[in-house]
Amino acid sequence: MSGPQFDLARLQGSRIVSVARLAFGRPDTEFLCFGESDQKSPAAAVGALTAALARGDTLYPDVRGLPALRHALADYLTALHKQPVVESRVMVTASGMAALAVALSAILRHGDRVVLHEPAWPNAGNAARLRGARVEPIALAARQDGSLHLDLDALDRALAGARVFILNSPNNPTGWTATEEELRQILALCRRHGCWLLSDEVYSRLVYDGRDAAPSILDVAEPDDRVIVANSFSKTWVMTGWRLGWLIVPEGVRDDLSELIEVTHSGVAPFIQHAGLAAVADHVTPPHFRQHCAEGRRIAAEILGKVPGIRYASPDGAFYAFLQVEGLTDSLSLAERLVTDHGVAIAPGIAFGESGEGWLRVCFAVAPDRLTRALDRLAAGLKAFRATA
Repeated sequence: MSGPQFDLARLQGSRIVSVARLAFGRPDTEFLCFGESDQKSPAAAVGALTAALARGDTLYPDVRGLPALRHALADYLTALHKQPVVESRVMVTASGMAALAVALSAILRHGDRVVLHEPAWPNAGNAARLRGARVEPIALAARQDGSLHLDLDALDRALAGARVFILNSPNNPTGWTATEEELRQILALCRRHGCWLLSDEVYSRLVYDGRDAAPSILDVAEPDDRVIVANSFSKTWVMTGWRLGWLIVPEGVRDDLSELIEVTHSGVAPFIQHAGLAAVADHVTPPHFRQHCAEGRRIAAEILGKVPGIRYASPDGAFYAFLQVEGLTDSLSLAERLVTDHGVAIAPGIAFGESGEGWLRVCFAVAPDRLTRALDRLAAGLKAFRATA
């Protein structure tokens, strides 16, 4: 039984889910609306999980994470970034979203102001709203070629009196990726305004300029900065359904914050953590998956670049094509029409905030033949929309 008589917290329904539900009823639909690939998780992770189950490793874990996994993540991040990360700053969580939820529980109090840049993955802002915070977005600014950037002057103004700035670089949905110099300036602004910086870096290994990882706040921040970094196994190791992530917190607070994990999800299943330990030791999957996404990025540029009325710049990071459609004022309706009339499901830009209206997000982390077929359908649908707009 449900209805307005029940005083329960509610959030606006996901526009991506509404498109997906429509598509689920049409078996021939090509799905490019979700943020995941069609590639398989690493065999080593699968083997480690089944071995852990076979030996009965199913009891309650240390809520901070298995010691071996905490040490492995510290070593992994120290090798990847410019500043060392010690094990005492690592917390293992049940997904990247759980990492953000725990971090926001630690930081926020009712009525606090949260600043984030849009277009933005909606879950982070909604998690802040559920904790009684006021979320104030600042729009990424668009250049003439369709690329986006963060206006640091606008950020400076927005951070006055704010409790936390949520940064997501590389960014979902736009692919915008902050440079190291931009990160230094963002950190300096947060220090000056005395606000926390919560950095969502789940796409950190998906960059296309020859680097092994995107610039990270871990490259520039000190262990005692008011900085928390959230990450996940989902994108780097193609493990979206495993629900395994981590947090890097300031030195000296990890064990106290572990109580928040206790009351949020009581730790991560040990057999899942053993899979994560095997994944961290797998140095082949991250560059292989990045190359897979790079091919998808190339195909997206080739096909979408030929569609008139589209403004699109290949992203610096993540695995999405984010394209602006001339004359588009209702991206949800167009996304639904693309499903019903053209058999392709994409994410409407409005799903990522008001500044995303007029845009569409397309996941290109899928097999080339499937991606080509789906993008051909999308191109046909966009041409049909433009002919009637």
